[in-house]
Amino acid sequence: MLMSAPRRNRFERRRAETRQALVRAARQILAESGGVGASIHAIAERADVGLGSFYNHFTGKPDLFDAAVADALEEYAQAVDERLHGVDDPAERLAGGVRLSARMAESYPEIMQILFRSELGRICAGDGLAPRAKRDVEEGMNAGRFTVVDPVIALTVLNGSLLALLELWCNQPEADSDRAAGTMAEMILRMLGLSPDEARDLARRPLPAAA
Repeated sequence: MLMSAPRRNRFERRRAETRQALVRAARQILAESGGVGASIHAIAERADVGLGSFYNHFTGKPDLFDAAVADALEEYAQAVDERLHGVDDPAERLAGGVRLSARMAESYPEIMQILFRSELGRICAGDGLAPRAKRDVEEGMNAGRFTVVDPVIALTVLNGSLLALLELWCNQPEADSDRAAGTMAEMILRMLGLSPDEARDLARRPLPAAA
C-alpha cells in the first residue's frame, strides 16, 4: 500500500531533521577537536538520535564530516554573498571575499574553526567557497580583468590564502587581521594581473554594509 502524501511528507521532514541534527553535531565536534577520536556513538548521542539512524544517512564518519564541512562552507559562502550582493566586478568580489573572511571570523567562530581544522581538499571541493571563487576567476579572465594563465593555480593560491588568514586568526588573535586581509587581497589581485594602484584601491575600498 502506497504511503499517503501527508504521511510521506512527515516522514521526509523527520528524516531531513535527523540528518541535519547529525550534521550539526559533527560541525560542533569538528570545531572543537577536528573530529579526532569522536565515535559514531558519541556523535549520535550529541545529535540526540538513535545509533541506527546514523547509517540511514551516512556510510561512516568521513562521509558525515565531509557533509558537515560542506554545510559550514555553504553557510559561510552565503553570508559572504549577502554582503557582496550587487558587486558586479569579479576583482572587487574576490577582494571583498578575502577581507570579509577576516571580519566574519568573530561572527562565525564555529565555521572558522572547522575550516582551520579541516583538510585543504575538503575546503576546495563541493559547494561553498570553491565554486564561487572559480566563478569570479573565470569571469575576470573572460572580461579581461585578470591576465592569469592558469585558473587552477589561481584558485590554489586563493584557498591557501584563506587558510593563512584562518591560521593568523586562530594562532595570533592579537594581530590586525583586517589589515592582513587587505594586504593579502591586494597581493592576490596583483597576482591575477591588476595594476598595483588598482589592486590597492580595491583592497582598501569600503566594504558593503551588512543588511
